[in-house]
Amino acid sequence: KRTHETIAVGASAKEMTGRTPPNFSAIRPLRDGVISEFDITKKMLEYFIFKAHQQTIVSMPRPRVCVGIPSGATQVEKHAVYDAAMAAGAREAHLIEEPIAAALGAGLPIGDVPGTMVVDIGGGTTEVAVFSSGELVVSRSLRVAGDELDDDILQYIRKKYNLLIGERMAEQVKISIGSAYPLQTELTHVVRGRNLVTGLPASMEVSSVEIREALSGSVQVIVDTLRDALDEVPPELISDLLDTGICLAGGGSQLLGIVPRLKDELNLRVFVADDPMTCVARGAGLVLENLGEYERYLVNLDRNKGRG
Repeated sequence: KRTHETIAVGASAKEMTGRTPPNFSAIRPLRDGVISEFDITKKMLEYFIFKAHQQTIVSMPRPRVCVGIPSGATQVEKHAVYDAAMAAGAREAHLIEEPIAAALGAGLPIGDVPGTMVVDIGGGTTEVAVFSSGELVVSRSLRVAGDELDDDILQYIRKKYNLLIGERMAEQVKISIGSAYPLQTELTHVVRGRNLVTGLPASMEVSSVEIREALSGSVQVIVDTLRDALDEVPPELISDLLDTGICLAGGGSQLLGIVPRLKDELNLRVFVADDPMTCVARGAGLVLENLGEYERYLVNLDRNKGRG
């Protein structure tokens, strides 16, 4: 805190969350898919750029960067991301809306005439998009996603059992037994935290039925958002979607039972993209490798030009 020195970034920093001594702070520079701490975001990007340089044999110039942003980001939020990337040492900075990057990374034929639909359930936002002939027909950006599900679990256990657990424990519960649909065999998970009545350490077992109840409100909000988006899709494209279905990407696509839940609620085929956790990153990389072909999908910012 006193020196503002960066001790750890990424997965190693996440391991320290909730375990730092008083003179350390674990900071999440991005929340709800946008920058919450500009200077820390800049340092994080500097670290990633440095790591990319370390993995190359020959000396690299400052890199070109393509960053995925929520489709609902404001102009101020977009410029903040651009400025952070440039300040971190990028030669060029480009922005792309996350559902477009997710669709490209998932290999969806968004340039074809038949409609395609992607739902990217990330950490901060859920992004919904329907494409036809290379154009975005309908989109939605919802700030209910993985982080909100973690908080749902944390609050549920606190309220029902007077047990205070950490964010990482809540995430572990979500990953191991969180579900959006009844499971053939219900599961259990041991949670550990502090009893709010005694102040002492405590542990207990919770079931997937309970955690599904905890997540039900947020999951229903996501379902309703998809239904709302589909309500705006023209009839011919709805007919296409009966064939092409809905592609799920992002960490939220791994929630147990999310596929059958959406199938039941929306009456469409639902499938998970290959390597769904990296779809946005792979899509952004594809754009950088083929700027001439995909430049039209980039967010248009007046300052979105290279330097040096």
